Amino acid sequence: MKHIVFYLDFVSPYAWLAFQRLPEALEGLSYSVEYRPVLLGALLQQHGNPGPAGIAPKRDWTYRHAVWLGHHLGVPLKMPARHPFNPLPLLRQTLACSRDGGINRYVAETAFRHVWQDGLEALDAQRLTALAAELEPQLQPDDADGARAKALLRSNTDAAVACGVFGVPAFVAQERVFWGLDSLPMLRACLTGDAWFDGPEWEAAASVAQGLKG
Repeated sequence: MKHIVFYLDFVSPYAWLAFQRLPEALEGLSYSVEYRPVLLGALLQQHGNPGPAGIAPKRDWTYRHAVWLGHHLGVPLKMPARHPFNPLPLLRQTLACSRDGGINRYVAETAFRHVWQDGLEALDAQRLTALAAELEPQLQPDDADGARAKALLRSNTDAAVACGVFGVPAFVAQERVFWGLDSLPMLRACLTGDAWFDGPEWEAAASVAQGLKG
């Protein structure tokens, strides 16, 4: 059985799309998935990346592209009333359901749907309360002050950085990082033993000399 670590942040529409498409992309394979919430903003900051929302025309394009992809792929997706937003409440709510930094698919899907299906404010206080009630049966004990959830988020984000993750969605499998919704076919090829991954191209593609001076 192949093992995949799926790094995600609920603020990302592409993470939602990839979450929904992953089972179909890997249909027929024997695999397990570890869903690990991370703070996308911290990953971007690590590399001085403002993200799509930091560049006005790119922000417009990203939102249009994400909504179109949802339409094209048959995945329900409505932009929330405000975006980007601070995802910390959602990340911590889901990690309150974890003891080791991983969350189950139900918890992840519940939080994703909260953001991406209704076109409402993701951080509306009443909606967050309703989300907490929905997740309550999944809560782990002995974390009344949320300290464990906060620590797990830091640990997950640090682990993602350490293995070369720079954004979400990201999949780590067989010691390789695959980034983005459009990496799913490449991930499948790796898991099915495509000989390309045993040849020189993987390393050679990343060893091209930098043509611009900083």
